[in-house]
Amino acid sequence: MMYDMMSGGMMWGMGLFGLLILVLIVLAIAALAKFLFWDK
Repeated sequence: MMYDMMSGGMMWGMGLFGLLILVLIVLAIAALAKFLFWDK
């Protein structure tokens, strides 16, 4: 049962989760940059 999950759905879920994390990190960096460089 564990092997079944690992090979198929788990990999897909992990990839999707990683992509979501990557998007959140990019948004956080963009917000931080805006916050730092907009301060005048």
